[in-house]
Amino acid sequence: MPPSPCAICKTNRALILRPKNHQKLCKPCFLSVFESEIHHTITTNNLFHRGERIAIGASGGKDSTVLASVLKTLNERYDYGVELILLSIDEGIKGYRDDSLETVKRNAQQYNMPLTILGYSELYGWTMDQVVEQVGKKGNCTYCGVFRRQALDRGAARLGVKHVVTGHNADDVAETVLMNLLRGDLPRLSRTTSIITSTPSAALANPSSSSPSSPPSHTNIKRSKPLKYAYEKEIVLYAHHKNLDYFSTECIYSPEAFRGSARALIKNLERVRPSAILDVVRSGEDMARLVPGSDEGCGGGCESQGGNGGQIPVAEEEDGGCGSSGGRTVGGDMAAVERQLALNENAQENGLEVEIRTVGVKSQGCERSDSLRSDVVSLVNGKSGQRVKGQAFTPRKTPQRQVMGQCKRCGYLSSQEICKACVLLEGLNKNRPKNQIEVDGHGQEEANEAVDAIEVGLQQVKIEGI
Repeated sequence: MPPSPCAICKTNRALILRPKNHQKLCKPCFLSVFESEIHHTITTNNLFHRGERIAIGASGGKDSTVLASVLKTLNERYDYGVELILLSIDEGIKGYRDDSLETVKRNAQQYNMPLTILGYSELYGWTMDQVVEQVGKKGNCTYCGVFRRQALDRGAARLGVKHVVTGHNADDVAETVLMNLLRGDLPRLSRTTSIITSTPSAALANPSSSSPSSPPSHTNIKRSKPLKYAYEKEIVLYAHHKNLDYFSTECIYSPEAFRGSARALIKNLERVRPSAILDVVRSGEDMARLVPGSDEGCGGGCESQGGNGGQIPVAEEEDGGCGSSGGRTVGGDMAAVERQLALNENAQENGLEVEIRTVGVKSQGCERSDSLRSDVVSLVNGKSGQRVKGQAFTPRKTPQRQVMGQCKRCGYLSSQEICKACVLLEGLNKNRPKNQIEVDGHGQEEANEAVDAIEVGLQQVKIEGI
């Protein structure tokens, strides 16, 4: 059987089967198509602006390494006019992060990019090894996720950078969509499926000053995911054919994470249907528009009325939203209509009478009268005339609008008085054993007197014993 030619150039021999669409490509065409798709994602979403300083969240893995390589190539090829730097977070995991940071240091030299490393121990006084020793392997990813997100924002604020790009790929986004569905956390979809989010962060006004009383300076840290529509397998293929230097060992604590279940489900779906990953991502984007509180579902009305002036939506914010804007309906309304039509057809076929009492429903941000939603349905048996009470239909409560403020302890963005990181740290510090007992000068004198008294008493006991 003759070898298959490349589907694009028609001349070279096809060596690569694209996981995304099973297209047969040669090596040069695959690399060109991969880079062109990333460039299309960047330009269509206006991710970069000329003169902007961009920090790449570098972990040494395949995603961040490919991201740094592609952005350097595209910046030189298409003249984005941006300055790229590397920002790494040291979680303090021996046998994993210390080795991957060596890869990041080599990448900084290979790509000629400045590198900044910020550690958990410096920011929080804890390493992940210490956290796992304290809380165990179950639930430790919660600590790491909260700490890491704040660490990236704080590191960017210290560097004076207002834009951080991360290596989240299509597989990561699809897994996050499934995790939110399995947990019933639909409001989070509007943030996790967005390619751009924004998070105000706190940094010391004078980075050289280590005084804890220094007032925090807040800057708007923008986050973006240029690899959002890139398959993980294609990222591995790109790194392989470009001979990139990356660290491939998985975190030693991640097998216990809940994300592993969603990842296994995504991989099984991909075997049956290669486009399943992008289908889940697109479905998550569509569902985010139907979630009350998302600006997408309101057609931008909430965002324009909320005083943001058309800015990027805040990553941690979960608004109440309009529910329906401009006369459009959402998924809950259509489901209520379908249920009502089914009840009407059932009543006509069985000789039943349907009695409906309608109520007006008001949602936060916008007012609307929903004459199709019922709260009481009563059925009357046509044969015996006996009245049967149906189950009352309770309208779904609209999520309350969260007012975003600052943590009273660290100044980080939070809808509560104390942010998640400070709450987790408080629990850790309460259970942390004291390694030493410190006393002042006066207390030291009293301690010495007590020791002398004990020694005198022991001597008397020995004399009496003799």
